[in-house]
Order: sequence, then C-alpha cells, then structure tokens
Amino acid sequence: MPRTSVTVETADGTCAATLHTPAPDAGPVPGVLVYPDAVGVRETFSVLADRLAALGYAVLLPDIYYRTPYEPFDAANVFADLDRVRALAVSLTPAMAERDATAFLDFLAARPEAGGDRIGTVGYCMGGRLALLAAARHPDRVGAAASIHGGNLAPEGDPDSPAAVADRIKAAVHIAVAENDPSFPADQYERLESAFSAAGVDHTIETYPAPHGFAVSDNPSHAAEAEERHWAALAKLYAGALSA
Repeated sequence: MPRTSVTVETADGTCAATLHTPAPDAGPVPGVLVYPDAVGVRETFSVLADRLAALGYAVLLPDIYYRTPYEPFDAANVFADLDRVRALAVSLTPAMAERDATAFLDFLAARPEAGGDRIGTVGYCMGGRLALLAAARHPDRVGAAASIHGGNLAPEGDPDSPAAVADRIKAAVHIAVAENDPSFPADQYERLESAFSAAGVDHTIETYPAPHGFAVSDNPSHAAEAEERHWAALAKLYAGALSA
C-alpha cells in the first residue's frame, strides 16, 4: 500500500505522520485515524496502517508524542523501560489530545484521498481511550470508533473518561477487551457498558481470550488468533458505518 510522509499542523506545533492509502486509482475512500499504543509509532503500526488501507481506507497514523522528542522503544523488551513509557504516556494530557484530534480530523477531511462525511478511529492500549474520546468530542465527524485492548476507559470518578462522555458519542463503537486486563478491570467494564447502554450508543463490547497487547505483532503478548478476530471486527464496523 502507498505510504506518504506528511505533517499535520496542530495548535501546539507540527506533527509528523504517515498517510496510508489503497491503490492510487482507488478514488476517494473513507478516512480512518489510528492511535498507536503507549510505545508510540513504529514500523509495526505502519504495517498495521497498510493493512487497514488495503481494506479500502485512507489511514492517518500520527506521532502522538511529537511534542516530546524521545528515543524509540524496543517493544519486545518494553517492560525493562516501563517507567519511561509511562512518563511519556502521561505527558500527553487530555487537553493536548483534544486539540490533536481536531487537527487530525481536519487534516483527513482536507485530503483528496479521503472522502465521505464520516471518519473512523481506532486505538490500541492507551490509544483506545483516545479513539473513543475523539468520537465523543467530534460526534458529527466520527462515524465509527474502536478500542483494542484499551485501558482506563471507565475509571470511577474520571470526568474525562469515555464512560463519562458516552452521551456525546454518535459513532458505532467496538470495544475489544483483553482477558484479565488490569488496565480495564471488571468494574470498568460494567461502568462502560452501563454508560453506553444508557446513552443509546450503538456498541459491542467483547472479551477476547488473550492478554493485553494481543493485536500488536511486536508485543510480547501478541496473540495471532485474537489479532485476526479484531481485524474481522474492524472490517465489519467500518463497512457498516463509513462510506465514501
């Protein structure tokens, strides 16, 4: 799939990104915004974005840590550098993420490769929360949103969580939950399900029999069968909610 290095002008500076598209003669196709996991953008996510583009989408993969220069992580040994990963993840505040989402969606909407009036989002690990919040903050622009082994989706008392802003979401939503995931325990599952149901969000929440990180191929906990299941879920979600 064609990859193009691009820059997105945000309220806080210039964000490096890549745009992944189907064959050049495919014409305008629906746009999708991909949020990586806490380890950040790397070749694994570029390959993932290529595969998503092959399904018929114009995919934007931004460097969510563009404000903070950092040495790349080795995802296979990330637990040896966990403090640095956590510090980098915490540096991306909710206000920053909200400004970024606006810029990313504006960028996709302006690209000739992307068509349609609705954009999809998907995020992995911490990106799952960002993907859902983008749908809440831009209900008239995001038509489908997915969280893949996402964490902190419904902490009690968190006014910025996806659960707390569920009534703003108009997108179709798929939540792929990792089994026995400490970042998304049973109480958060129940809180998110209750919030989405009360708000009338068109959603599915499914527990995949695999650990946190199952869909990311360079993660030590990658699980091939669960990864393929998530691909089938994404294809179904976007086909039903996005059109060029």
